Amino acid sequence: MKHIIIGTAGHVDHGKTTLVRAMTGVDTDRLKEEKERGISIELGFAPLTLPSGQRAGLVDVPGHERFIKHMLAGVAGIDLVLLVIAADEGVMPQTREHLDIVQLLNVKKGIVVITKKDLVEEDWLYLVEEEVREALKDTFLAEAPMIAVSAVTGEGLSELLHIIDRLVADVTEKAVDGKTRLPIDRVFSIAGFGTVVTGTLFSGQLKVGDPVEILPEGISTRVRTLQVHGHKVDRAVAGQRVAVNLASVETSELARGSVLLEPNYLSSSFRVDAHLELLRHLAAPLKNLARIRFHQGTKEALGRVVLLDRDELAPGESSYVQLVMEEPVVVARYDRFVIRSYSPMVTIGGGTVIDPNPPKRKRFREDVLRALATQEQGTPIELVNQHLLTTRPPIISVSLLTEKLGLQTEIIKNALRELVESGQAVLINVDGSEHAIHQQVLDNWWSEVQSLLANYHHEYPLRTGLPREELRSKKFGAVPAKTFNALLQFWEERGLVRATGRNVSLAGHQPAPQGKMAQALEHVLVRYRVGGFQPPDWSEMVQDCALSNSESEELLNYCLEQGLLVKVSEDTFFASTAIEEAKRKLTQFLKDHGAIQIGEVRDLLETSRRYVLPLMEYFDREKFTRRVGDKRVLLK
Repeated sequence: MKHIIIGTAGHVDHGKTTLVRAMTGVDTDRLKEEKERGISIELGFAPLTLPSGQRAGLVDVPGHERFIKHMLAGVAGIDLVLLVIAADEGVMPQTREHLDIVQLLNVKKGIVVITKKDLVEEDWLYLVEEEVREALKDTFLAEAPMIAVSAVTGEGLSELLHIIDRLVADVTEKAVDGKTRLPIDRVFSIAGFGTVVTGTLFSGQLKVGDPVEILPEGISTRVRTLQVHGHKVDRAVAGQRVAVNLASVETSELARGSVLLEPNYLSSSFRVDAHLELLRHLAAPLKNLARIRFHQGTKEALGRVVLLDRDELAPGESSYVQLVMEEPVVVARYDRFVIRSYSPMVTIGGGTVIDPNPPKRKRFREDVLRALATQEQGTPIELVNQHLLTTRPPIISVSLLTEKLGLQTEIIKNALRELVESGQAVLINVDGSEHAIHQQVLDNWWSEVQSLLANYHHEYPLRTGLPREELRSKKFGAVPAKTFNALLQFWEERGLVRATGRNVSLAGHQPAPQGKMAQALEHVLVRYRVGGFQPPDWSEMVQDCALSNSESEELLNYCLEQGLLVKVSEDTFFASTAIEEAKRKLTQFLKDHGAIQIGEVRDLLETSRRYVLPLMEYFDREKFTRRVGDKRVLLK
């Protein structure tokens, strides 16, 4: 069975609530003030059972101009609209504004319901119907079914229900397998249960126990219980009116306009890129930076319109814009929205969200306008290609790419597969997760890294390579560490770099001294090999070879990194050959005698205590020997 939401629309006192009560038996005017004034102020909800047995949720919206923002919250997510027009009054101002709103929100199907049929003569009813047809001729309701009814006598109600049944059969259901998203339209508390929120589930599903996130407040909570049409359920799906009992949340923390989401699905933003269209019948153009009221889902937010290609937008025209909000909003790509003027509060236009989290845009930039056009109208391949060229940092997980573009995962993967096969994109594994990067971006990165490493090797020929953290800070500061390491591994697997330990080098680089440093190295190695177990001080090498401080440091580090010298203490170094010879002699002695004292080491190596003490402490640290009292024993 489908899950359908039907909404009413129309001028105040045209009988919307009475019609809903006649069809469902539910009086949706629940507030004392509504009873006293005889008009709807807040949203009302009722379950509707159609002749076929199909069930739907019915949303009754207020018609008074003062409560248009409530009406906008109510029609968010509806599948079919009942445009209600009273036979004794005909088309009125809020009839037209409500019609503008549902049309701007891209509602596809509707029925025109002429109410209060019992109050007028047939001739008058005919004239009203003609007036209505004229008012609707350029709208999506131009060919919609029209029926006159009386909620008092019941005339026409049965036929209306059958018409609804027929239209509902053609409605496309919302995405049950999509990400969970529920714009909140009511927040209240029930004794013994705590905080409850209600709304129309736009997409996905909710189950008891599910973790959820509420934005823009940034609250993490879970679903305690669920109700659909007043009945307790374990699971609710897209297209249903849902009441959600939340754990550990106070009513004061939430409000209409908050959005209940699957964790890590959307994020809040103060900017939205959009394609905006103004209504044709406006009296004046919309100027750049005009203050407006933004309505999407159940949210109303104040903001300003930045026109990206002109200084003012004429009635009936459309333009790419950036909406800059005064408070954060939570929207997704392809969302429809409505804007109303700040004062007087009238509906002036609406459009489609193109980018829900954009950077600040510069006006009159052709590249910006082309990019927005591609985002709005491009094929999945074009959208993915452009996003990979413009996203920052320019390497993005496939899951996040899916979220950003608002497309199904399979569509994104197919587009990426084609881009990879055509050589326009590359997939890199980052800690078990596929990340995508545009080949052009990757080529530019590699060109910069190759140049940086080549210059480093030229400046420091004795070093193994550039420290990887220095490389990251210089070129990849915005890239997470895991992603950076995966990128290095990618290049290393292709034979472009060598990333060993803390350093990164070009694959063919071999540290080697040149000129003066080559001569100094030869002198150092001869002196240390000849010195054996009584090596010279490094300061002597500096003096012998006339090395500067930086040259001395470079040469010493080279000798240590290449394993030519071994550092046994802060200022004592041995030739690696001497270390191996000492190990050989000690091993033989300890196998024969079991333990050795410092004096015996001194005699064995024919050296002095000055060198023996740091040497044996080095061997202890290396787990070659172990000190027991004043002796050493063999560990290896």
